[in-house]
Amino acid sequence: MRADEIKWNDQGLAPAIVQSSASKRVLMLAWMNRESLELTVRTGQTVFFSRSRQELWHKGASSGNVQVVDRIEIDCDSDAILLQVTEAGPACHNGTESCFDTATLGGAE
Repeated sequence: MRADEIKWNDQGLAPAIVQSSASKRVLMLAWMNRESLELTVRTGQTVFFSRSRQELWHKGASSGNVQVVDRIEIDCDSDAILLQVTEAGPACHNGTESCFDTATLGGAE
């Protein structure tokens, strides 16, 4: 995986979907820039770009809930990243396994 394969948006970012390798459940959506993708590949753990803080964010650095990267894919348009991970704890800052643990809209719960 090379960062120049990604079609970055006008802010130099791409959405990163994080999925559990074991359960295949979507855990979270974050953003990556070129540097965070390169660090993720190099370290084997997820590193994202925080749009609110405008800085790199190593998932689990303070909580211990790191995500070990098992596989990285890019979508057919090369503008979104899928990271399959083995998680060391909850993905969501609320303490839940997934950031997608709220009620659904118009679907079965």
